[in-house]
Amino acid sequence: MATIRAVFRTSARSRPTIGTLAQRNSPSCCRWMSRKHPKGFVKPVQEDLDEIRERTREFARREIPENVARKTDQDNEFPMDLWQKMGEAGLLGITADEDYGGLAMGYQAHCIVMEELSRASGSIGLSYAAHSQLCVNQLMLNGNDDQKQRFLPDLISGQKIGGLAMSEHSAGSDVVSMKMQAKEVDGGYLLSGQKFWITNGPDAHTIIVYAKTEPTAGSKGITAFIIDTSVKGFSCTRKLDKLGMRGSNTGELVFDDVFVPRENVLGEINKGVRVLMEGLDLERLVLSAGPLGLMQAALDVTLPYVHERHQFGQPIALNQFLQGKLADMYTKYKASSGFTYSVAAEIDSNPENPLIKTQECAGAILYAAERATECSMDAIQCMGGMGYMNEVAAGRIMRDAKLYEIGAGTSEIRRMVIGRAFNKEFLR
Repeated sequence: MATIRAVFRTSARSRPTIGTLAQRNSPSCCRWMSRKHPKGFVKPVQEDLDEIRERTREFARREIPENVARKTDQDNEFPMDLWQKMGEAGLLGITADEDYGGLAMGYQAHCIVMEELSRASGSIGLSYAAHSQLCVNQLMLNGNDDQKQRFLPDLISGQKIGGLAMSEHSAGSDVVSMKMQAKEVDGGYLLSGQKFWITNGPDAHTIIVYAKTEPTAGSKGITAFIIDTSVKGFSCTRKLDKLGMRGSNTGELVFDDVFVPRENVLGEINKGVRVLMEGLDLERLVLSAGPLGLMQAALDVTLPYVHERHQFGQPIALNQFLQGKLADMYTKYKASSGFTYSVAAEIDSNPENPLIKTQECAGAILYAAERATECSMDAIQCMGGMGYMNEVAAGRIMRDAKLYEIGAGTSEIRRMVIGRAFNKEFLR
């Protein structure tokens, strides 16, 4: 079977390119950003998007069947052979240049892959996003040519695992309050401190790390670094035992005078917040596809059960109370999907000057995350006693879904972000 990479490299070259679109004025609630798409990107037609969805779905059916998803959750261990398989399939560099092994596609395609992997396993989908979006895409957006050449090929092929380390014990939503410091020394910097709740942390070979280079300068004293985790002084002191997203290995990282050469500074010194903000809205958008996959998974386990389970001489799906729950689950999924993909389509439609609206990206993950938790709870209720059993997937889906209301910015923070975006527009 042809890989996703082979199919889309061929189809992309056969399509006409898009000319540069005219610059428009930017409202303050939005971000006109430098180019956020890979070199050679061509706006996809629906046929392209349908094809990548079907190819990813085939991959998930083959490589992440229910027994793999269940074992990943029960053992709290990521199936490590999946990284190279995802790399061979072309999934790890959706938004990366072909020069480094990527597919040179956009954010609609990235959301599709995220959704379909999450439909098979929420935890595998989350680790995929930490690798392909938080690490690979961040390098694509902010890395120089040398950094991209050194790090991206192995990450995109699945030979190396990537992650991003920003949060700390006392700096979660208030990330600017981070304590980790980077002291300048001859030839580079020494990093000292700890990072917490780091997805892929126990396994990663390459991690983007944020630290204070000017501790008294607040947001203007943070710098981003690219870390090779084989370096002396780096350690993962423990893997965290989570309620959900089990198998998406999450760790506490310690940096004990870790030397980082100057050439591994990502972006500019003391401009780490800019590096962070360059990709933050796009991260919210791609991550919003995780809850979409979990809502589909909730329907996947619920619909067959309620039509096969008989009570009072008929399938329980004929019960009007259950029909109402099924209708709500389906409608919530479709509404969330429409939100996410309309935002992604708008960004993909103008690759030269993408208009990325903070309130739309934050709104997409806010809405999808909360609806996914509701749908997973309805799945358990529809299945009754069986839904409460660990032998079926409903409980795992619920535990996985709840993470999206907490991780990558809580629902409360997302509401604040949206409100502030409107304040910037109207209170100038």
